[in-house]
Amino acid sequence: MPKHQSENTNLQNTMKQKENGMCGWFVFCGNQLLIKKENGGYHIPYSAEPPAEVPEGKTVHVIGTVEGMTAKAFAITSPVDGDENSPQMMKDLRASFNVLPLEEYKMAGKASQILTWDRNSQFCPACGVRTVQTGPIAKQCPQCHQEIYPRISPAIIVLIKKGSDSVLLVHARNFRGTFKGLVAGFLEPGETLEECVCREVMEETRLRIKNLKYFGSQPWPYPSGIMIGYVAEYESGTIRLQDEELNTGAFYDRNHLPELPQKLSIARRMIDAWLEGKV
Repeated sequence: MPKHQSENTNLQNTMKQKENGMCGWFVFCGNQLLIKKENGGYHIPYSAEPPAEVPEGKTVHVIGTVEGMTAKAFAITSPVDGDENSPQMMKDLRASFNVLPLEEYKMAGKASQILTWDRNSQFCPACGVRTVQTGPIAKQCPQCHQEIYPRISPAIIVLIKKGSDSVLLVHARNFRGTFKGLVAGFLEPGETLEECVCREVMEETRLRIKNLKYFGSQPWPYPSGIMIGYVAEYESGTIRLQDEELNTGAFYDRNHLPELPQKLSIARRMIDAWLEGKV
């Protein structure tokens, strides 16, 4: 089939699905996402009705669109049965990056953040009265009128170059696995992002950096952050690791790199950009 005919067919199918009330469903139990096996791959469920029973008292959130259809999300209290040999199963959100189409994975991250916000904002933090949802990402206390929106925690991440061929890689104690990544940390009140970068590098490694440049950012739904990436150059100092944060750290030559972060992370995107000479 010619490409334009295939695209027209896909568009027509999508329009029919929308007319039939089809939705893309993001169903979570904790950090586990419901996915379905289809045509040799995995997708979120697409159907007119929820693919699992919505627990009493749980909100079904409209979170945007996916594949041209309305995207909805809700939380369940018990996981759906299934494994790799079943038509459907629950999968950790991080691990879903390896099996889901990118659009679905990104929307799953948004769904996870909204469900986390919903779970953590059932009661007003000022007076304790049960809140009322007033918009897709807005709640209000009916007693004191406090407004509550999803909290997104900004964190910096920085790639530090030394000369043209070395980069600082560290292993944080909270990393899952043995890979080595980049220095990162959360923004504190009263700080600029640039001040945060310099403070985190000094606290965690005792190094001074220079020529700080913005790289890019990435939503990080683990559980509700945004990573803001910077590139810097080593200026001075000897590595002395902050023991409670890092257990290893060193400058590595581009030809002798350790295990690196997975492709889903901005850390890997930054390292790859450095390897390709783009930063």
